[in-house]
Amino acid sequence: MPHLTVHVPENRLAGNEPELVTALTEAIVGVYGAWARDHVSIRLAGVSAGRFAQGGKAVETNASVILGVRAGVFDRPDAAEITERLGTALTDAITHVLGEEFRTGTMVELVASPPERTFVGGALAV
Repeated sequence: MPHLTVHVPENRLAGNEPELVTALTEAIVGVYGAWARDHVSIRLAGVSAGRFAQGGKAVETNASVILGVRAGVFDRPDAAEITERLGTALTDAITHVLGEEFRTGTMVELVASPPERTFVGGALAV
């Protein structure tokens, strides 16, 4: 069950939420396949002006994507390819919706979750 938390500047997020959700979902589906569509969970968080910084200075073109994935993805023989595709696809989704100027300021972090540590609705996720 891929789950994403995405932080982008509030002024760039407002009004772009539906398109961003679609683009991020399609990015995941493009890597994992159609089965993943109904399992993608996205939380968008707007960051107030002046609260994104790079090199000690406020910036308006940064984005942060944290993707929770099952730890097993890193044990696959094609792990390097899968993780690279995820990083590229999610960055492309952000830049498609918010603008190419976001490309260099977009960080994608893949966070591994062992199967016994993921719960949905209070029950262990299958």
